[in-house]
Amino acid sequence: MSQQERIIQGSLELFLQAGIKSVTMDDIARHLGMSKKTIYQFFSDKNELVIALIKAKLKEDEDQMTAIINSSANVIEEMINMMKCSEEIFSRINPIIFHDLQKYHPDAWAEFQRFKSEVITNKLEELIIKGIEQGCMREDLDVKIVARMRVNQVEMGFNTQIFPIGQFNTWKVQMQLQEHFNYGICTLKGHKLLDQYKTEHAII
Repeated sequence: MSQQERIIQGSLELFLQAGIKSVTMDDIARHLGMSKKTIYQFFSDKNELVIALIKAKLKEDEDQMTAIINSSANVIEEMINMMKCSEEIFSRINPIIFHDLQKYHPDAWAEFQRFKSEVITNKLEELIIKGIEQGCMREDLDVKIVARMRVNQVEMGFNTQIFPIGQFNTWKVQMQLQEHFNYGICTLKGHKLLDQYKTEHAII
């Protein structure tokens, strides 16, 4: 791992724990056991570091989604695998990260919005079209509307005004939203496959 990759990884670890705003460059340097001067050789300021981190993380997520799609037998297994894949990510994320990105790092937030509107939405549209062709998803779905609805549903699950952290578990919120979406778009054939894979993979 290069120095630059170490800095990005170390920063991510701290941001996931405490959010972005409360973590300083001094904190990152201490966490990594290196000087701030070394960090500034790669990133001119914290904002530049956050942008680089978001870009690296989104690329990693895109590669992970592609791998899941390529290794799944059908769209229902694909959806279940993506739920399992998301579990570990969601369980570690501090919802305040989304608030901090939007308020203090607009360029990084714009990268996330672009990824959401292009990459994730496109992959969801492809998945739903495939599901309709396989008879697992309803033919009357408006693919573009449903894909955008789902992407924004995930973001809503992180909204602490709607789901205050002290009252709701972020992962449980995401699971409920995912379940509602899955069963809402599937045919009876899709429902049977969903139940089968949920049992096999112990998804609650």
